[in-house]
Amino acid sequence: MKFLSSLCISALVLAVSSCSENTSSETKETKTEFTLDYEKFVLDNGLEVILHKDTSDPIVAVATMVHVGSNREKPGKTGFAHFFEHMSFNDSENVPVGANRKMIPEWGGSRNGGTWSDGTVYYEVVPKDAFEKILWIDSDRLGYMINTVTEAALEREKQVVKNEKRQRVDNSPYGYTDEIIRKNLYPEGHPYSWTVIGALPDLQAATLEDVKEFYKAYYGAANASLVIAGDINIQKTKELVQQWFGEIPSGPEVPMLEAQPVTLSETKSLYFEDNFAKLPELRMVFPSVEEYNKDVYALEILGQLLSGSKKAPLYTKIVEENKLAPNVGTYQSSNEIAGEFIIRVRANEGVSLNDVKNAVVEGLTDFEENGFTDNELQRIKAEQETQLYYGVSTVLNKAFQLVQDNEFGNDPGFITKRAKFIQEVSREDIMRVYNTYLKDKNYVMTSVVPNGAKELAVANATEATVWQEEITAMKANEEVAQGEEAEYEKTPSKYDRSEPEYGDAPLFKMPEIWQAETSNGMNIYGIENNELPLVTFSITIDGGHRLDTKDKAGLATFTADLMNEGTATKTPAELEEAIGLLGSSLRISGGLEGITISGSCLTRNFEETLAIVEEMLLQPRWDEKEFNRLKQETETNLKGREANPTAIASINFNKLVYGDDHIYGVPVSGTLASNKNFTLEDVKEFYTTVSPKASNFHVAGNISKSRVQDALKGLSDTWKGEEITIPKQQLPEINPESVVYFIDVPDAKQSVLYIGNLALSANDPNAAKLGFANEILGGGSSGRLFQTLRIQKGYTYGAYSRIPNRTDVAPFTISSSVRANATLASLKIIRDMVNAYGSGFTEEDVALTKNKIIKQNTRNYESLNAKLNILEAISQYNKPIDYINKEQEMLQKMTLDDFKSVIDTYMPEETFVYVVVGDKATQFSEVKKFGKKVIELDIYGNPVQ
Repeated sequence: MKFLSSLCISALVLAVSSCSENTSSETKETKTEFTLDYEKFVLDNGLEVILHKDTSDPIVAVATMVHVGSNREKPGKTGFAHFFEHMSFNDSENVPVGANRKMIPEWGGSRNGGTWSDGTVYYEVVPKDAFEKILWIDSDRLGYMINTVTEAALEREKQVVKNEKRQRVDNSPYGYTDEIIRKNLYPEGHPYSWTVIGALPDLQAATLEDVKEFYKAYYGAANASLVIAGDINIQKTKELVQQWFGEIPSGPEVPMLEAQPVTLSETKSLYFEDNFAKLPELRMVFPSVEEYNKDVYALEILGQLLSGSKKAPLYTKIVEENKLAPNVGTYQSSNEIAGEFIIRVRANEGVSLNDVKNAVVEGLTDFEENGFTDNELQRIKAEQETQLYYGVSTVLNKAFQLVQDNEFGNDPGFITKRAKFIQEVSREDIMRVYNTYLKDKNYVMTSVVPNGAKELAVANATEATVWQEEITAMKANEEVAQGEEAEYEKTPSKYDRSEPEYGDAPLFKMPEIWQAETSNGMNIYGIENNELPLVTFSITIDGGHRLDTKDKAGLATFTADLMNEGTATKTPAELEEAIGLLGSSLRISGGLEGITISGSCLTRNFEETLAIVEEMLLQPRWDEKEFNRLKQETETNLKGREANPTAIASINFNKLVYGDDHIYGVPVSGTLASNKNFTLEDVKEFYTTVSPKASNFHVAGNISKSRVQDALKGLSDTWKGEEITIPKQQLPEINPESVVYFIDVPDAKQSVLYIGNLALSANDPNAAKLGFANEILGGGSSGRLFQTLRIQKGYTYGAYSRIPNRTDVAPFTISSSVRANATLASLKIIRDMVNAYGSGFTEEDVALTKNKIIKQNTRNYESLNAKLNILEAISQYNKPIDYINKEQEMLQKMTLDDFKSVIDTYMPEETFVYVVVGDKATQFSEVKKFGKKVIELDIYGNPVQ
């Protein structure tokens, strides 16, 4: 579950192309109005239901949106809408305790929920055979959960929500900024004057009566919308919806909220010294308009014009000319009753935010005087056309779009109107909204600076205050458990409300893959999929960080980044514009094991997009000015990374398990020291390793094999290169003694745990088996780590284990962020759980794992990116074309002894490296009681004497 600043996933468009399922990719596209097909009906109890049929995959998405967010709360009871969302996932009258979080993943599905200022949404995607089971769970949650709530469940969920706040807000750099802005932008008592997650004292004070009162006021059928999208029979679905949801009470009438935009009588400037921040950040927030107001569309385009390109005035003044920050963001954020236009700059280390503010003013003045070109406006609208398709490219995204627009826009098909409104935005509209909401208007400005660096704040700013939790020893009311189930009399129903049976089992069908090879030795892998006029592609080039040296670590990533900054014939701004005018996206990035060129485009623009790829790949600009700017940007990002406890834990875990001699022990982006070591000549030298003989081209979408081959001829004829030798890295001997490494982040409200050791390579025959064996332990919310540390104990927001795919040996890793005063207890639980895992693995666990993974495959490869991932796995790890089928067959043949053998071989707790990043003052002495050797490190991994 999560709290959202907005759920609106709307993608906007000028004019779009239609393409039916059976349309050949060679068919000429025609411009037409975009629509999203649906059928809507209303039950007698007021529940509005929208159905969308999509038979492209044997899956179904269900989204239930309740029209209640934090804007319905009362002062002193903040955070309640989000808290209630958590409570709703526990159990209900006809659904067993824990079914939401445990059973849905076991059916092969995924599930979650979200709360934001205006609403709460619950959603699932499942194989179609579990569709009615989801209706059973969703209807019971909406209509029959309140009687099952107990004091024990209430107290446990309080701890979970508090852990979420600690993780997202208290233990995160700039985490308090939203609270500061809301308190000062909105008047006291305004529904947006408090944060969605609320205040911890308010959460702790919540009672059972509060929960029941909130449910009765807002969780009626007439205050909700339900969307079902996917492989469904419309008539049968209507009958099932009537059966499962028709008896839910309507609930009291919930009055609609009128728009409550705010006006500031003066500009407010505030500063805050952040315990975690390493870089100063400036935000300027202007009151604007609510969602579905027509001015929103011009404001969104205004945001892109001000900072969304290298020609944009704020980017030019802040990044290019004054070199104050690596980037700048300007954007419109609208909610149900009010909106904000935000300017946000995270500056370089040590930069005065006075200088940043002055540069913002200069940029806005430039915009007023010089405006923008027609090309810039055309680029933004072309990009939005492509975004529109990606915004509805999965059944879950379609469900989100339909349910959002129905509940808040009173029209599930509002996307068509939105496209029209964007088309109608004119130059005059953009300047009008600029003058109405920004020019000479008052705003709230925050200067968030590192602790002890008040001098970097804007001059004369007032200190902001926020409530901060004190770390204490674990209190009695923080030790929680499942507790007794509630005693109640079930609500009568004319239907059998017990768990329904599975429907007909869906069959996973591996997509058809075609292969080819270019004349220069590059392999091609493709999947043709004609659902939407989109193409997603990548070129992967072996090498990457594996070709870095330790003293110049990060060079591969830096080289890739610099290749995005213009070509021999195009400046960075001109290159960006050329890509944007096609509505395409292109990015060259460096990774652990290679460099990747990633792209997406409309089918009609594939050849033109690939021509730009060819230019970027073969004619890099190597501009000294961009080299220096990118060096500064990298340095800023690396410094910012030091503020993130999770990043600190991950980086040091890798350093410890891979040792000093393996390049994987150094971050892909390098370090502050290594970043200073390489020159532009080093970049040019590294570029010689970018060879077609070490490359593979992957493409998925609405395009044929012959068209791809034709489009690649130019690149094949001109891109030459030699065979590349990847140096063999020396892996360290695994230490037979398990050691705990503690890293101090003062006043951390949580401890970040990274635990594990080196296991195996993705090329190892046992790689898939280890993935299967991990499912029961840490594979999502149904895993034992999550179920124990979050559901039973309330120590964390989440706990997982995983094994990444790597050509070289990868580590098996367990990770979690736990409440600070539960650090020792969590370490003991994880240790004991891993030690007992192999011996306690049962035949029931074997059957559950097989069912779960095979069912998951029906939904795992729906999107174009997921299909692209299939192709990349085949090329990178030399997998057979039908590897998913073969791995499923392997799974089906695995016995209990096979599972136990894999667990014992690759999860030996006695050799695990434990990394704990937390507050030394309160937790170091506790960790020493764990019974293992404890070594203290600084954030860079150096021993502390």
